[in-house]
Amino acid sequence: MRILVVEDDAQTAAYLLRGLSESGHVVDVANTGPDGLALAREAIHDVLVVDRRLPGFDGVELVTRLRAVGSRLPVLMLSAQASTEQRVQGLRAGCDDYLAKPYAFAEVLARIDALIRSSQQSAPGKDSRTLKVGSLALDPATRVVTRQGRTISLQHREALLLEKLMRHSGEVVTRDMLLDSAWDYDFDPNDNVIDKHIHRLRRKLDEGFEGSLIRTVAGAGYSLADK
Repeated sequence: MRILVVEDDAQTAAYLLRGLSESGHVVDVANTGPDGLALAREAIHDVLVVDRRLPGFDGVELVTRLRAVGSRLPVLMLSAQASTEQRVQGLRAGCDDYLAKPYAFAEVLARIDALIRSSQQSAPGKDSRTLKVGSLALDPATRVVTRQGRTISLQHREALLLEKLMRHSGEVVTRDMLLDSAWDYDFDPNDNVIDKHIHRLRRKLDEGFEGSLIRTVAGAGYSLADK
C-alpha cells in the first residue's frame, strides 16, 4: 500500500517513514499543509496520516479541503491536542480516525491496517480478499502468490507490481503507474528499472509453464493476460 505522511517535525516524520517502510508500505512525506494537500489530491495513495499542527494550514483544514473536492482517501489524524472537542472537530472535518500523541507505532500501524481494510471492503473493485486472474492468485495482505496451486516466491516490489497488474487485468498498465505503485517520490528511477523488475517477475511467474502471463505493449507499458 502507498501511504502519505504529512508531518512537519523531521524526527517524527523519519520515525513514521522508517516504521511504515519496514512494514512493507511505500511512503511519501510532506511537511506543510499545502504540500500535503497537493500530494493527496493526486489520488495515488491508499491512506493519509496527517499531523494536526502544520505550517501553511493545519491538518484539519487540509482534510476539510480534501473532502471538499470529493476525495474519499482514508485519513488518520495524529495530534497532541486530544480533548473531546478537538477530536470531534477532526472527525467532523472528515478524518476517519484520530490518535493522540504520544502513541506506540504498533497502534499507528494497526489503525492504518483497519482503515485500509474498511476502504477495500466498501470501494467497488477493491477487495481485501485474494486477487485472482485465471490460474494466478495473490493475497495482497500476505503477498503469497500461486499459479495453478504452485507457490511462487516474490520480492516485495515484485509483489506490488503484480498487484497493480492484477487489479488492472486486461488493461495496459503504464510504466509510470507501475512506478507509482512500488516506489516513493524520493526514488530516482535509473534506466529501465521497471523493465528489469518486470523481467524478473515474468521469469518467476512463467517458470514451468507455457506462455507468458505478462505481455509487453510497445511504447505503452505492460498488460496481464487472463490465462
